[in-house]
Amino acid sequence: MTFTPKILAFAGSTRIDSYNKKLVKIAAAGAKAAGAEVTDLDLRDLPLPLYDEDLEAQEGMPANARTLKDLMISHQGFLIASPEYNSSLTAVLKNAIDWASRPYPNESPLAAFSGKVATIMSASPGGLGGLRGLVHLRSILGNIKVLVLPDQIAVSKAYEAFNADGTLKDPKQQESIEKLGEGLTKILFKLN
Repeated sequence: MTFTPKILAFAGSTRIDSYNKKLVKIAAAGAKAAGAEVTDLDLRDLPLPLYDEDLEAQEGMPANARTLKDLMISHQGFLIASPEYNSSLTAVLKNAIDWASRPYPNESPLAAFSGKVATIMSASPGGLGGLRGLVHLRSILGNIKVLVLPDQIAVSKAYEAFNADGTLKDPKQQESIEKLGEGLTKILFKLN
């Protein structure tokens, strides 16, 4: 049986015209070209309440949190484009991570994250391209047993970086983002 890496690609943004949604699609195209099966996820399609242990105790895990967690469990890798809000990651991304980290009965801890491999990236209107937020995301993922690959890219001045079709205006930058997806795919092939 031939192994095909399964990668879940998503952005930590719910904004319709998000720069990070555009960015992760470019990386996903690189992963697909390298032989991965990529599932594109828009967190806007899975609205979640703020994580609340009392809510979870009373009502159980919300249906959208179960869907998110099951998607994460069924994929070996993650491509995550993370906007930077106040020098950190977005509340929507942190909340999604928090819900997906909650265990099902008789499940090993952090089943959605343990042993997964991730590549992270960001795009921001600012001069650092969201780099400060990636530091926090890398730390969180590493602490919940995700192997975060060292290569990452932060695209600055995102408001002028993209063409109308969602590609990057700079062909070298476009290629670098595609290579993030390709690199994740190659690592997953090697690990499996």
